[in-house]
Amino acid sequence: MPNMEQRHTSQSSLLLPHSPKNPLLIKMASGLPLRHPAQGFNASQQLIKSDRGSMLTMSDDNVMMKQIVGTHAPDGREVDVKPLLLLVEDILKRATLQIDSSLTTSQAHAEMEDKTYHVNFVSMLDALSYTIDRISSEIAYKALGGTDAHATTVSLFNMLTSYSWDAKLVLTLAAFALNYGEFWLLAQISSSNQLAKSMAILRQLPSIMEQSGPLKPRFDAINNLIKVTMDLARCVVEFKNLPPAYISNEVPALSTAMAHIPTAVYWTMRSVVACAAQITSLTTMGHEFSISTTDAWELSTLAHKLSNILDHLRKQLDTCYQYIDEKRNVESFQMLKNLFEMIHIDNMKVLKALIYAKDDIQPLIDGSSKKRVHLDVLRRKNVLLLISGLDMSTDELSILEQIYNESRHHGSRLDSQYEVVWVPIVDRSVQWSDPMKEKFESMQSSMPWFTVYHPSLIEKAVMRFIKEVWHFRNKPILVVLDPQGKVVCPNALHMMWIWGSNAFPFTSLREESLWKDETWRLELLVDGIDPVILNWIKEGKYIFLYGGDDVEWVRKFTNAARAVAQAARIPLEMVYVGKSSKREKIQRVIATITVEKLSYVWQDLTMIWFFWTRLESMLYSKIQLGKLDDHDPMMQEIKKLLSYGREGGWAVLSNGSNVVVNGHRTTVLQTLLEYDLWKEQVPVKGFDLAFRDHQGRIHDISRPCCRFDFPMTTGRIPETMKCPECNQTMEKFSTFLCCHDEVIPDELFK
Repeated sequence: MPNMEQRHTSQSSLLLPHSPKNPLLIKMASGLPLRHPAQGFNASQQLIKSDRGSMLTMSDDNVMMKQIVGTHAPDGREVDVKPLLLLVEDILKRATLQIDSSLTTSQAHAEMEDKTYHVNFVSMLDALSYTIDRISSEIAYKALGGTDAHATTVSLFNMLTSYSWDAKLVLTLAAFALNYGEFWLLAQISSSNQLAKSMAILRQLPSIMEQSGPLKPRFDAINNLIKVTMDLARCVVEFKNLPPAYISNEVPALSTAMAHIPTAVYWTMRSVVACAAQITSLTTMGHEFSISTTDAWELSTLAHKLSNILDHLRKQLDTCYQYIDEKRNVESFQMLKNLFEMIHIDNMKVLKALIYAKDDIQPLIDGSSKKRVHLDVLRRKNVLLLISGLDMSTDELSILEQIYNESRHHGSRLDSQYEVVWVPIVDRSVQWSDPMKEKFESMQSSMPWFTVYHPSLIEKAVMRFIKEVWHFRNKPILVVLDPQGKVVCPNALHMMWIWGSNAFPFTSLREESLWKDETWRLELLVDGIDPVILNWIKEGKYIFLYGGDDVEWVRKFTNAARAVAQAARIPLEMVYVGKSSKREKIQRVIATITVEKLSYVWQDLTMIWFFWTRLESMLYSKIQLGKLDDHDPMMQEIKKLLSYGREGGWAVLSNGSNVVVNGHRTTVLQTLLEYDLWKEQVPVKGFDLAFRDHQGRIHDISRPCCRFDFPMTTGRIPETMKCPECNQTMEKFSTFLCCHDEVIPDELFK
């Protein structure tokens, strides 16, 4: 019969996979002599001192890590440690609650996810339970025996040689969670469960709880180390679960991280050993053991070291996620491009790719009911995607809503065949703020059509596609998809501004057809804006449409025009339509015209905005169609009017529907002031031709310059343009203008 010392020698490596977790029972099962608390105290002090010495003297981490890496010989087995780590985290967080009431478990851990109890996980746990028990016993045994932390950690690596780095770490944490969780479970239920009470007494828990005040610094140090240990473990597991289809070790961030993973795993496991040693010492010595300042410093030093490692790995992890995100975006972007080149039986694949691919939520808000709906409501319909940021003006929304409602009131033909969907584009690099949320919700609530539930549903790849392929900058566009999801017009907003619902089905073919039927007439400029002018046209009156921001010129022009009309005995009406910019200045001109009764004027600035928007849309529509023909007389007149409008003053004279003159402010006013020079021609040529001929002679002498400004936010900008006045190729400049109307220097427009 071997004596006690022989038993200790022969069974020092005995590991009982199903032995009780109480260190005292482990010590008895392993044949260790039962020590007096003082002996245990000395052994624990020896452990901590030797551990501290090893930390301070082992300066060459490379030598140490070579030893650790030398133990690593994975056999290829794959262990999904995520559910096990989740279980460990739940145990440690619930245990930690007993020490630090400020910590709270998340809902995910308060109600353990069902997947941790999935049959595959239970099966995996059966296969790993023996290893977890071995680790638990090894840690406890080495702690009681006074082995230093580094040696204990190396022994764990030797036990786990065939596992991957993340599995080594999580299995060690699971082993620690068994002992740590059992310790605090007894503390929790000992007051209500007699069995737990008896076991708690055996583990000296009552006396420990009585000393909870003095022991608090010790538990705080342990808790802090456990927290950073779990953070680092999650980070290591995240690296293991990076998708290999999108990233490999050839990526510098990943290769750098993988080179540091063994070091991270070593120091994390060593920290687990240090925490376990503290708990083991506490249960064997009870309140007789009190942590010293030096010991607390040691735990905090480990926590600090792990924090530094964690910071470094997180930076690499963030870089890896950015790389993966970019790769996925490139892939998604190419898939989108390919998708629009394919033929589909309906539009659902396209709409899901653009708005939201899954079926787990309802991604749209119905503008009429304000309820959430699925994409199915758009199946096999013409879909108009209104794409904009959160800065879409109230003027744009107001006019678009008016056109939309009119189309709904004109019977079921249009109503049943097309739907509008607002797709909000918000820069992901800008933090979503309360003002942005309020602006979005305000815009969404005001729209009568469908809207995307939230901007975050629009993926980065989709935003890239919208910007690069559909040429969206910041100005709203209206992309038209037919019932099969094919793009039939890259931006129907232009034709909608010009022709309203008459442009249905809003295809590029329809746009070309409408232009073929269009002529240079006054209705083209004012249709759908003011019925008063349409009545003047029907009555065959002469009409001066004029604009600008110079009050003195307005006075001279209107007075001269009225005098000529009286002298020539023609029925003349005048309407002031402002300017495309400088709203504050235009309001003052409107006020002057109204007070002095100079002419008829549009009081509503939205009407003025719509007039100029329609005019610009005519130019953009032609650019989009590739029909910006420098020999097209109608487009030449439109370009001249846009240029005159930017210069600051102009007038269009029509006789009923027929446009007589489209002139710069200088030539038109001079023609009126020189009426005596051409009045003799009126009876001979007629007023129209006499006016045009004299204005033409003045124009040939002065020949005012033309200018066009295309904001960079405009999707399509022509490479070259010819001047509508002299037909010469115009020079291209880059101009910077302040967004505030009132501070734009007038010199820029002269």
